[in-house]
Amino acid sequence: MIRLLLILLLSVSSAAFAQESRYISDEVFVVLHAGPGSNYRWLGKLIPGTQLVEKRRSTDGNWAEVATSRGTEGWVQAEYLSTEPPAQVRLPAVVRQLEEAQQESAALRSSLAELRASQGQANTQLTKSNTDLQQLSEELAQLRQISGSAVETAENNRQLVEESATMRTTLDTLEADNQRLQERVRSSAFMDGAFAVFLGVIITLVVPRLWPKRKNSSSWA
Repeated sequence: MIRLLLILLLSVSSAAFAQESRYISDEVFVVLHAGPGSNYRWLGKLIPGTQLVEKRRSTDGNWAEVATSRGTEGWVQAEYLSTEPPAQVRLPAVVRQLEEAQQESAALRSSLAELRASQGQANTQLTKSNTDLQQLSEELAQLRQISGSAVETAENNRQLVEESATMRTTLDTLEADNQRLQERVRSSAFMDGAFAVFLGVIITLVVPRLWPKRKNSSSWA
């Protein structure tokens, strides 16, 4: 049972290992043989960077059975296989990535220049806005001062109007009192005159009667 499990594990490992991609390393070329040995006939030459699919290896591990992208199968020496593409294969990709990076860098520099220009415009606009805000603040302060003076003037005018109304009321009251006093004075003068006339009449009519009449003296005895 244990042996069966080990065999199954080895089979699974071999199958998984066989599906891994391999590349011809940096050599001039590698011969693809019909079997696991240099004595087998040649099936073709593989240039550096050729991508292969490794299926299995020989018992000694020195040879690997591979398949090309075109479906050709054969054996190559395992020492010429690499898990990573060789430098001459990676170089064009690196050059292409470098070119793309340079293009992106140029685009970023252009965007940065535009952003700086926009920032300069924004700073200019901000400065102008601050200047306008300062002017508006000063105008607002002046308006508040004028408004305060106007309010104070209006309050003073209101007080003057109230005082004028009070004085007018007081003056009307004084005029009414004066008129009543004049009427009282005229009435009192009239009464005094009438009393004087009445007193004169009484004196004229009554006083003579109060004096005793003199008797006429007669010389006749």
